[in-house]
Amino acid sequence: MAGLSISKERLHYTIDLLITMAVEEISVFTGKDSKEVLADFLASKTGKALYDDTTKLWWTGPSYIAEMYLEEIAVKQ
Repeated sequence: MAGLSISKERLHYTIDLLITMAVEEISVFTGKDSKEVLADFLASKTGKALYDDTTKLWWTGPSYIAEMYLEEIAVKQ
């Protein structure tokens, strides 16, 4: 799909939706409150990478993003 263009507004909406789904999944897995998970997620490398257009991380889906984040915090502990 060369030349496929998506507006910044639509891209950010998509990313926000992915974050919501990933955070819910992380919250269920960890047993932590989703608001606490959201704050930690947004400050993480994974959260920051999602908003970097060059990573195309938003193409991967919420489960992959959740796993990536859980791996990131496991390394920190």
